[in-house]
Amino acid sequence: MVADAAYAACLRLARQHYENFPVASRLLPAEARPHIAAVYAFARIADDFADEGDRSDQARLALLDGWREHLHRAAAGQAPADASDQSAIFVALGETMRRCSLDVTLFDDLLSAFKQDVVTKRYETWDDLLDYCRRSANPVGRLVLRIAGYRDRQLDEWSDAVCTALQLANFWQDLEIDWRKGRLYVPLSMVQASNADLRDLGRRRMSPEWQRALADVTARTRALFDFGRPVADGVRGRLRWELRATWLGGMRILDRLERERFDVFRRRPKLGMSDMAAITWHTLWWTAR
Repeated sequence: MVADAAYAACLRLARQHYENFPVASRLLPAEARPHIAAVYAFARIADDFADEGDRSDQARLALLDGWREHLHRAAAGQAPADASDQSAIFVALGETMRRCSLDVTLFDDLLSAFKQDVVTKRYETWDDLLDYCRRSANPVGRLVLRIAGYRDRQLDEWSDAVCTALQLANFWQDLEIDWRKGRLYVPLSMVQASNADLRDLGRRRMSPEWQRALADVTARTRALFDFGRPVADGVRGRLRWELRATWLGGMRILDRLERERFDVFRRRPKLGMSDMAAITWHTLWWTAR
């Protein structure tokens, strides 16, 4: 079937990309994996449009506008407008949207965040950053819940907190990488409150002031993880194990940041085999709070 081949292409794409957290993991219910892969493939390519290559900002925005047109054709049940290699993504995504009753606005939110990445390089306040995460991260969690058959306001709130926290943990982990791309996600109001100097980032110097700023944002990120933790106890089956492992992985990144005193210039914190063993152990011995 055409849809089966399209899903297979999405799964291949998902497995080719490195991520901190698993995509279409074996922990997920088997019937959910192709749908998760279709969502991931859609978002992965859009993110590449916003972030990769030597294109101008105008060209990036045009690509994202075209991606949105493909999205709405798929949502309307229309065939892809062309026979490009990327058309399989929309064949699979359109099928997933119909089978799982997914709201197109969740995908529109993702695209609005990717477009914001093109034009916005700094955030003034914590609330500004959270608004970005509301569109760049939270729709993914809600889509996973919908695909798994959950439509519950409380689960959505917990999921939003965890997804925002995961996004933020990745920002603090990738501070140097983002800075080289001209981006800074630590809000400027918090940089100023800590008396941190932006020039130190160019010098690859983790000053005490930057350590103070990163300790602040990390504490706020932990609070979001803590608030959202019950989402893993509010679902059933394999998804419960997946959410536990994802939550533990995000918290472990924060642990590593703190242990290294936030010096991402000396060593970028990432998860290794020992972390995977610890995450597996704590996933199995998880206790509800």
